[in-house]
Amino acid sequence: MSLSKRQIWLLSIALATLVILSLFAAPGNRLQSGSTYGRAPHGYGAWYALMESRGLTIHRWQKPLQSLFQPSEPKTPAIETLAPGASTAGISAAAFSATAAAPTDPITLLQISNGEPLSVASMSWVERGNVLVLLGVNTPVTKAPFDSTIANPVGEIRIQTSRRGVDRDAKTKPLLNDSFGSIVWRQAVGKGQIIFASTPNLAANAYQNAQGNYEFLARLVTTPNLPIWVDEYSHGYKDSDVIQQETSGSLLGYLAKTPVLLVVLQTIVILLVLIWGQNRRLGPAIALPTPSTDNSKAYIQALSAVLRKAESSQFVVTTVCKAEQLEVQKALGLGTEPLPLATLLDAWTQQTGQPAAILEAALHPAIHSRRIGESDLLKWLQEIKTIRQQLGRKG
Repeated sequence: MSLSKRQIWLLSIALATLVILSLFAAPGNRLQSGSTYGRAPHGYGAWYALMESRGLTIHRWQKPLQSLFQPSEPKTPAIETLAPGASTAGISAAAFSATAAAPTDPITLLQISNGEPLSVASMSWVERGNVLVLLGVNTPVTKAPFDSTIANPVGEIRIQTSRRGVDRDAKTKPLLNDSFGSIVWRQAVGKGQIIFASTPNLAANAYQNAQGNYEFLARLVTTPNLPIWVDEYSHGYKDSDVIQQETSGSLLGYLAKTPVLLVVLQTIVILLVLIWGQNRRLGPAIALPTPSTDNSKAYIQALSAVLRKAESSQFVVTTVCKAEQLEVQKALGLGTEPLPLATLLDAWTQQTGQPAAILEAALHPAIHSRRIGESDLLKWLQEIKTIRQQLGRKG
């Protein structure tokens, strides 16, 4: 089956449209933004490597958070899963331990750009003595400059956001703030605490030159002196047992998890392309008749273009005057042989009752002898039109 150029173009447009829809309608790419596997500017791979270079072990939580917050559920081994294309260099052996059980003692859990509100289960988990560090919480936009540098004992910290935490109470303690509000603050909850940050990029890869950012986050997670875990499940990384559990089931269960909006949009685009490509609805396509070429009209148009470019208005006026004189003679019943202008003027006056000057101005205009402009030419054509109207009334 061979495709025409038009069909190839249509298929190309359809594929491009589907790609664009996939980019904007599909779920966002969370594998890089805020993930310790991420090497993109919004990732935290550089900060994770720094912590490992200091001999600190950071576990990656790759199961649903509900199984961590609910102590009643049985704990399963936390098996680390590598990001696609990531190497094993620089990752601690503890990260791959298949026998490492989920934590039962208090820990420090770092969540980056989760965006989900705190649940009752998470608050109850913090009350038991755990520490939850949330980077990128929803805070109001203030008049603070978007890009600012804040002095701190660990070094200058660069902040690129105008959002600030403004609610303060007795249980809240600012850890990093300016005159516009808190950027990082701590709130005691039972035996534990929650540390909030208004920016998700506090120690992202983009701030590798701002060592104060890396040191500040390192101090936040190490000060409680608890085992450090980082949430990777929210970024799409899952343990093998979780993947097996989520992918098992019927076809209907799989389709229920598929983004319905994206599928509907893709189906609509495909249908529109098929209708447009076939260009038919109730039968085969009907070929359009080939328009016939009027050689005389084409010749006249070509000649007029040449005369216009050459500015040969005298030739055009002379030729049209001769043709119009013969038409006037025919209308007055004087035949087709050229007659003296005086004879024609007398016949015109007798038969139409109009002054001879009207006909003489149209058939023998003064513009014969010079090159005329467009306004004079239009005026002369109007006189020719008037002559034809008088002859029509005579008939």
